[in-house]
Amino acid sequence: MARSILSTVGLAATVALAVPLVIFGIEQLLAGERLVGSIVLAVAAAMVLVEEYLTTPTDIPGLVAEKTVGAVVEEPDED
Repeated sequence: MARSILSTVGLAATVALAVPLVIFGIEQLLAGERLVGSIVLAVAAAMVLVEEYLTTPTDIPGLVAEKTVGAVVEEPDED
């Protein structure tokens, strides 16, 4: 699926915020703090997954427009 510029920038910002958490989580795991490290890594993963897969209210008009245009405009047949 193609991404818009704004969604790409949003994902990049989320990844930029998640990277320090990943580093901290790995450091905690290496220091023997398994619970803290695991929780921090899970939070970092959740940040990226929510940004990638959650439909937000700002996404809804774009989704409606895509479906409307797809229903109204038919693609020409290639013969």
